[in-house]
Amino acid sequence: MYKIVTNQSGSRTIEVSESHLSTLERYHLLDQLVGSNGIIDEEVLDKLKLTIRSILSNDGSSDKALLDLCFDVIYHSNMKAIGLTNLIALYQQWEQERATDTTSEEQPEPTAE
Repeated sequence: MYKIVTNQSGSRTIEVSESHLSTLERYHLLDQLVGSNGIIDEEVLDKLKLTIRSILSNDGSSDKALLDLCFDVIYHSNMKAIGLTNLIALYQQWEQERATDTTSEEQPEPTAE
């Protein structure tokens, strides 16, 4: 379980689980979310919310993992632009750790000759 800070003073946080991060990855929710200026503001958060609503309405079935992500993180009352910034940073760190783990598992063990 991870925690992201959602305000400037650091007094508000949201817990983010591995399942939440996996759901972000599965639906590619953070891909192409931030514009070319790199600024993450409330409009970017609204864009993410609209994307999720669209997925849920077009899907026909309700994916429990996606709904959990919505209730626990994206639509959390503390989620603001700062929280989204920290969520994106956490997601990128999580992806890098997974890539490193996968790479190290694929490397053969050195053999003693």
